[in-house]
Amino acid sequence: MLVSVGKTVKSHLSAFQIDLQNLFDKWKCASPMPAENLFPIDILNSLGEIGALDALLSHEEGGLNLCRSPEGGLALSILLRRIGYLNLSLGRCLEGHINVVRLVELYGTPEQQHVLAQQLRGGMLAGIWVTDGLPPVTIKQENKGYRLAGIKGFASGVTQVGLALITATTEQGHSVMVLAPTTEANRRRVGPGKLMGMQASGTGAYDFTDIVISPDCILGSAGDYLRQPEFSAGAWRGSAIALGGMDRLIDLLRWELLDRQRAHNPHQLYRLGKALILQKTASMWVQEAAKVAYALSMTSEDVVATVNLARLAVEHAALELITLVQRSLGVSAFVKGKAVEQVMRDLMTYLRQPAPDEALTEAAAWFVNHDWPGENA
Repeated sequence: MLVSVGKTVKSHLSAFQIDLQNLFDKWKCASPMPAENLFPIDILNSLGEIGALDALLSHEEGGLNLCRSPEGGLALSILLRRIGYLNLSLGRCLEGHINVVRLVELYGTPEQQHVLAQQLRGGMLAGIWVTDGLPPVTIKQENKGYRLAGIKGFASGVTQVGLALITATTEQGHSVMVLAPTTEANRRRVGPGKLMGMQASGTGAYDFTDIVISPDCILGSAGDYLRQPEFSAGAWRGSAIALGGMDRLIDLLRWELLDRQRAHNPHQLYRLGKALILQKTASMWVQEAAKVAYALSMTSEDVVATVNLARLAVEHAALELITLVQRSLGVSAFVKGKAVEQVMRDLMTYLRQPAPDEALTEAAAWFVNHDWPGENA
């Protein structure tokens, strides 16, 4: 257990962050990036060795409440940012794993929470796959259990994930969340095609046809997956990972300019200065989003609108940063096999989250008639 009698939660969190920083320093100084189509299992195993995956669990399950408390959320934001720096593909898979923990803690029974914790402590990676393939996933009651049918597409980490939280449509047309095993290799299918970036995430598809589950595998009630504020508020975690990718790009830019002895060129300094402003702006938005995502006193609408603005602010900052890096490094930023080229492609792919325009306009519509939470405009 990570939480032991006689030690405060604060001291455990501090020790965890020290271990995380040591791991980050180790991998930051490691050898060049591996082949981009290889899942970064070594980094994932290292996270397990320092207890980072167990830390996601609740205090009752021996964790550090990273998915429940404001203090845990701060530590979680650091974890996500560090993993985004090291490998954006792993960041995507880790965020899915965290999302499963969070949703089970919100909507699951104590028994479901305990069973999931036991599975994850055994080293299992969880995933959240909600995008339907053809045919879409359905669920039908059969005797004392339920039978699934259909395919989930865009299944990140399909070769690594052992348990997936999926959505399935009932005979009545309702959407329910289901926890389903995903260990059968013969059920894996070809995904959407070769993505421009994020290839190490191993995005594929999975066929759930004729998998029979027990009632205990159904999570919460119909419609819970889309319930606010959690449905939108969880986007802050993806922004934290993207911020880590921005951190990596700025380091790669600095190092190459120093190697070329171009770091003190005034035009390069101008671009670097703008890049640093973008980085800090994104960082402040991520901190704000993480804070409101755990706030108990805020309205659901305030939480959703704030996190949506943060999500778009980080996206805009990252895309502008990519343009600055390309202008600073020129053609060398487009050379296949270079870390900077791969990180840019991974980051551009990672940023393609659904409905950005809708998220922005809905947030703006809310704040037209409301002040910032806790402020008097």
